[in-house]
Amino acid sequence: MQAFENRLRAALTDVTGLPADDLRIENPRDPSMGDLAFPCFVLAKARKQAPPAIAAELADALNETLEGIEAVATGPYINFRVDRALLAETIIGEIEAQGARYGGGDEGAGKTIVVDLSSPNIAKPMSVGHLRSTVIGAAIQRIHDALGYKTVGINHIGDWGIQFGKLVTALDRWGAEVDLESDPIKALLALYVRYHEEEGEDPTLAEQSARNFQELESGADGHVRQTWKRLTELSMREFDKIYTRLGVTFDEVRGEAFYEPYLDATVERIEAAGVTEMSEGALIVDLSSIRKKMPPCLLRKTDGTTLYATRDLAAVFHRHELYDFDRCLYVVGGDQRLHFEQLKGVLKRMEIDWEPKVEHIAFGMMKLPEGKMSTRTGNVVFLEDVLDRAAEEAGKIIAEKNPDLANAAEIAEQVGVGAVVFNDLKREREKDIQFVWEEVLTFEGETGPYAQYTHARLASILRKAEAAGEGDADPDWAALEDAAPVIVRLGRFPSVVRSAAANAEPSEITSWVLTAARELNAWYTQHRVLGQDPAVTSARLRLVAAAKSALAGALALLGVAAPEEM
Repeated sequence: MQAFENRLRAALTDVTGLPADDLRIENPRDPSMGDLAFPCFVLAKARKQAPPAIAAELADALNETLEGIEAVATGPYINFRVDRALLAETIIGEIEAQGARYGGGDEGAGKTIVVDLSSPNIAKPMSVGHLRSTVIGAAIQRIHDALGYKTVGINHIGDWGIQFGKLVTALDRWGAEVDLESDPIKALLALYVRYHEEEGEDPTLAEQSARNFQELESGADGHVRQTWKRLTELSMREFDKIYTRLGVTFDEVRGEAFYEPYLDATVERIEAAGVTEMSEGALIVDLSSIRKKMPPCLLRKTDGTTLYATRDLAAVFHRHELYDFDRCLYVVGGDQRLHFEQLKGVLKRMEIDWEPKVEHIAFGMMKLPEGKMSTRTGNVVFLEDVLDRAAEEAGKIIAEKNPDLANAAEIAEQVGVGAVVFNDLKREREKDIQFVWEEVLTFEGETGPYAQYTHARLASILRKAEAAGEGDADPDWAALEDAAPVIVRLGRFPSVVRSAAANAEPSEITSWVLTAARELNAWYTQHRVLGQDPAVTSARLRLVAAAKSALAGALALLGVAAPEEM
C-alpha cells in the first residue's frame, strides 16, 4: 500500500501546504470504511476549524485531483478507497516484481544491528526455555536483514563462572558414574543436580569449587582448564544439532571466556571514568543516582574474581569498537531486567554517548504448569525432546491424511519444528508462556501448520493450473473486487515488516500470517480459481501466486518452512 500512501501524502501536501512527513496515513479500524485514512486533527489549530469540517472540505478538493482513489469524509477522518482493478494490478505487480524480497527494503543500508541471542550455558541442556531467545532473536535478525541492515548475530555462550568450578568438582567426585561421551548434556545435568543436592551437607564441595574457579580465572593450563575445554566442546557439539534443526546460524559464537583478556582493561576504563568505589573489599559502581534503590554493579569480588556484569561490560565495549552499531539488541529473558538496567546504568554514569543504542529485548519466561524450570533440580523439558515429539506427531497426521506424500519424513520435520517455532513467536514476546504439551503439539487452529497448509494449498492450485494449461490470458483485474480484503492485506505486509523491526516484535509477522491465511482460505473456498472465464482465471491465478510468494516470505522471516505439499 506504500505506493498509494505516497500518492495521498503528495496530494494532501498540495491541498494543505504541510510537509509530507507531517501527514500520517492510517489504516481504518473498520475495513468497510476504506483502505486508508487521514486524521484531520493536525490541521484544526492552524485552520481554526473543527476536524469534521476540515475533512469534508479536503475530501471534495482531493476528489478533483485524485485518479483511481475516492476520498470520503467520515467525521474527523478522510477515508480513501482505491479502485479495485488498480489496487489488484498495483499490489500483485509489486509482489511479482520483488519476489522473495517483497516486504523488505533498503532503509537499513549503511546501518549495523548487533543481535545477542540464544546464549545457552555450557554443560546444561537446551530446554524449551532456551527456545525463546533463539527463535525470537533469529527472527529479529532476519527481519532486519530483509530491510537492508548489516546484522551480526552473536551467540554469547555462558562458558564462565563459578558453576564451572562446581562442575569440575562434580566430575572429579562422581564422573565415573555417568556416560559423558554418548550423552554429555544429560550426564552433566545429573552431576549438576547431584552437586546441589549434596552441597548443603558437604561444605568441602563449595570450598573445592571456589578453588577450581580461581584456578580457571588464573589462566593456568592445568586440570581445571582442560576439563573446562572438554565440557565446552561436548556442549557445543550437542547445541549445534538443535540449531541445525531450527535453521538458526550465527555470525559469531563467543563465550564469556573470549572476553577474559579484556577484563583488566575494562575495569581500568571504568575506574578511569571516576565512577568506581570500594565496598567491603569489592569493587563496585554505585547506581543509586540512576534509579533510587538500584543495587550497585559489582565488578570484582573480594577474592579478585570477576562477575557476569564485568564480562558483559567488556563485551559491549568490544562490540561497539568492532561494529560501531546503530542498535545492540540483547534478546534475553525479562528476569534479567535488573542486570541490563545495571549494565546501561554503568554506561550512563561513564557518560557513554552510545548507551541509548544498547537495548534489552526482554521476553516472558517459559514455565511449566508446576512452576519455573530449574536445572539445579532437574525440572526441565529438553528442547530436543519437544522437536522430536512434534515431528513424530506431524508424521502420524501425514501418514493418515496423505500416505503417498513424497519426502514425508522431511516434511514432517518441517511441519513439526514449524509448529514449535510458530507457537512461540505468535505471542507478544514480553508475555510469559506456560509450556503445555497438548498446546505445542496441536496442528489445528491458529498454528504454524495451518499457515503452512495454506501455502501448500496455493501451490496445489498453481500446479493444477499448469497441468491444465490455464492462466495465459490477459487478467481481468476488475474481477478481483471480491478479493480486495486479501489484496489490501498483502499490500500492508511491507509496513508490518518495518514495524516488527522497529519494535523488535516478531509476533507482528505471525499475526499478519494468520490473518492473511484466514482471509485467503475464505476467499478461495468461495471463489473457484480454475475453469472460469480465461481472463478471470488468469487474474485469480496471479493473486494465488502473489499470495503464495508473500506467505512464503513471511514464514521465512520467522524461520518456518513453507512446504509445497503437505
